Formats: sequence, structure tokens, C-alpha cells
Amino acid sequence: MSPQIDAAPGIIAVTLVTVATLAIGTWGLRFSRTTSDFFVASRSVNPRLNATAIGGEYLSAASFLGVAGLVLTFGADMLWYPVGWTAGYLVLLVLVAAPLRRSGAYTLPDFAEARLGSRGVRAVCSLLVVAIGWLYLLPQFQGAGITLRSAVGAPTWVGPAIVGVVVLANVTSGGMRSITFVQAFQYWLKLTALLVPAAVLLVVWAGDGTPGGRVSDSHWSMPLASGGGQGLYITYSLIIATFLGTMGLPHVVVRFYTNPDGRAARRTTLVVLSLLGLFYLLPPIYGALGRVYADELATSGRSDVLVLELPRLMVGGPMGDLLTGLVTAGAFAAFLSTSSGLTIAVAGVLSQDVTGRKYGARRLEGVTAFRLGAVVAVLVPCLLALASPNFGVARAVGLAFAVAASTFCPLLLLGIWWRRLTDVGAVAGLVVGGLGSGSAVAWTLTDRTTGGWIDVLLEQPAAWSVPLAVATMVVASLLTADRIPVHTRRFMVRLHTPEALELDRG
Repeated sequence: MSPQIDAAPGIIAVTLVTVATLAIGTWGLRFSRTTSDFFVASRSVNPRLNATAIGGEYLSAASFLGVAGLVLTFGADMLWYPVGWTAGYLVLLVLVAAPLRRSGAYTLPDFAEARLGSRGVRAVCSLLVVAIGWLYLLPQFQGAGITLRSAVGAPTWVGPAIVGVVVLANVTSGGMRSITFVQAFQYWLKLTALLVPAAVLLVVWAGDGTPGGRVSDSHWSMPLASGGGQGLYITYSLIIATFLGTMGLPHVVVRFYTNPDGRAARRTTLVVLSLLGLFYLLPPIYGALGRVYADELATSGRSDVLVLELPRLMVGGPMGDLLTGLVTAGAFAAFLSTSSGLTIAVAGVLSQDVTGRKYGARRLEGVTAFRLGAVVAVLVPCLLALASPNFGVARAVGLAFAVAASTFCPLLLLGIWWRRLTDVGAVAGLVVGGLGSGSAVAWTLTDRTTGGWIDVLLEQPAAWSVPLAVATMVVASLLTADRIPVHTRRFMVRLHTPEALELDRG
């Protein structure tokens, strides 16, 4: 089969997804009329639509490609990634979702400033939002390059360029209101793109009898079978990062500001749990089948392309091409949807604190600042993706979760549930948690190795960086008790009073 014919399914898939994304985004333009529509969809998105949009933006390159590759390479221990990414919403549901929505904030820096009355805390939070957003965007662009190189043989720069242009077109034209419809569509596309090929491949596997591969490796399906102390630490640290990091991801948190009220925020989170649970049943199937049919991808360091190449390896012919086109479409939708959510979150912060004024400014100034912020939000990680080494997409996303868990998780938990938090305590904890987890990011990006416990601690820093950040916030706040904001009691009542009770009082 000629390369041109091999490339055709991928080209068609990417073209259709791009056209559909732009078309839905353009259709959503008629609902974007105000600055509030651009930032938080005027806080009027119903729970089911919002949950589907969250599913669309949350299921990133790491979910679509990375999980299967990790299971292929490292075995059942890697199932903690999808478990943790899903369970993080349970923690979010119980502790954060409704109070955060009742705060009335637009972004995490907004919440921090409203809770603590400090511009200094706001500035630190803004820097962290941008850093986490760029760290999370980096693997999206890298994943796009990997996908197009595998599917159509394109140079690695083509994927990031296409994703960047499409995301900017949608985000700058319609903002949050328009992107909500796009991401909801992309969730169902991603689910279908994994579900249909998985069903076909399982039928093929069932009819193959006993094919070869590494299935005979008895440790592959036994979590923590041979990891020893280091393996146990990495697993527990991964659990902490994924369970607690979700609430600190800027593109996740900003979604809850689009709900009408706290009750709707809780209902949204419940639906998200169901949608994520359904999706994450599928990537491990590809990882397990890869052990049988694509073992060489793990040994050659190309595990991230397993989902894209498995259909042709198992089926071949026109059916294999069709299934390849379908998974390519799903992968490209993953990059577009997650990148869109992250761009909106980062652009919102940049437009407030760097490129523009507060949301109270005139409409032209607010929207113009947002659009300029979106350009910066996309351009920087896109260039980094082209220049940086190509480490695993799931690994990069895991580091973003560790940074979020070490910074915004302590701030949100203590800010919502502990009235003695002060601005000095918050800044100290954010700096300590940010530097601790950030050192792990720098260590990973420079690809340094020592072969000992230093590597292990920096590969998964959450087990020590999260407790250190929490302890720093608590101790520094107790030492500066005279700086507790005077409005704390009133603000805490606002966070924890259901809207229905407030209406009854009114």
C-alpha cells in the first residue's frame, strides 16, 4: 500500500475534526455577546452540558494516548492514572465545587484576592495559573505532532501549528460560550473514537487463539509486584497528585464558574464522574492488546502512538485504515478540546493581570485584552513543544497535576474550610509548594538521572511537596494571626450558605 493511501484516513480525519470544530464554534458565536459570555458563559451553562464540556476538555492527550502507552510499557500499576484522574472529581465534589461557585469569582486569582484581600496573593496565583496552564498545554501540542507524524507522516511542527491556529480561531471569536458547545461535541467524538475500534479489536483478538507477545510476563498484571520501596512511594505519590491536583487545574476550576449556582456545580461534578468513568474503561484495553500485538512500540520508546497504530497492526486493509482514521480523529479532538479550555483559563488571567483591565472595564477593552492574552497563552507552549525534548505526554500531565496539588489544592482547602488562613501564610505555602514541585519539573525537562532516590522523589514529588505546602500555610498563618482579613467570617458564610437558604432569607 502506498504512503499516500496510508495517509488518507488521517488527513480526512484531521480535516473533518477541524472543520466540525470551527463550524460548531462559529455557530456558538451567536450566543457570545458580552464580556461575561467570553469569560464564564454568563454563568448560565446547565449541569449536563457543562459536565460534557468538562469531559471534553479534561480528556487530554494523556488520557487518549498516554494511558494506553503507559499500560503497555509499565503494566497495571499505571491504572492509577485514570483512577486518580477520575477520583479527583470526587474530592472536588465533596470539598470544593459548591463553595467555589458561591464565591462569585471568575478565576483562581479572583478567589484568592476575594478571600484574603491581598493583591500579593493574587499575583502569585496568577503566575502559577499561567505556569500550570503552559505545562499542561505543552503535551497537547507535542501529542498533536506525534499524531500527525504517525497518521500522515507530517513533520512534527505541523500538529502544533494546526492545533494552535484552530484553538485561537475558536477562543478569540467566541470565548467560553462558544467553546462549551465545541468541547461537548468533542467528548462524544473521543468516546466513539475509542469505543468502536476497541470493540472491533477485541473481536479480532478473541478469534486469534493464543497470539504472541509479553502476556507470559506474570508481573505485568500485578500492581506493585516488583517495585519495592521506590515503586510503592511512586504509586502513593501519584495517587496524591491525581486525587488532589484536579481541584487546582485552572481549566477545570474555571468551568465551575459557568454554573448558575452551587447546587448546579455539584450536579455537574456528579455527571462528570460518570462520563470519565465510562471513558477510562477503554484506554487500558488498548494497552493490554498492545502487549500482544505491538510489543515493539514499548521497547522502541514509541508507546504513545499505540492507540494510533494498533488498528492497522491487528486488522489491516480498508477496515484498519477506517479504524485508524477514527482514532486519529479522536486524538486530534483531544488536543483541540483540552487546549481550548487551557487557553481560556490562561487568557482570562493574563487579560486581568497582564494585558488588560478588570472585568468591570468596557466591553471592547475586556474582550480585546482577552484575545491578546489568548495569543500569548497559545504561542509560548507551542514554541516550547517544538524546542523541548519529547518526553511522554502522560508524564508531563502528571507533573502538572503535582504542581497543582502542591499549590492551589492547599489554598482552596484551607481558604474554604479554615478561617485562620492569612495572606502571608498563603503566599508562603504557594511559594514552597511551587518551588518544590517546580524543581521536579525542571529536573524532568532537563532529563537528569542519578539512578537513586533523588530521581524517585523528583519524578513524583506530590507525596512530600503537598504536605510541605500545607504545613507551611498553616504555620505561617498561625504566626501572622493579626493579618486575618476582617471580612473573613462574612466571606466564609457566603461560601457555605446554600443559595436556597439565601433566597428564603430574602
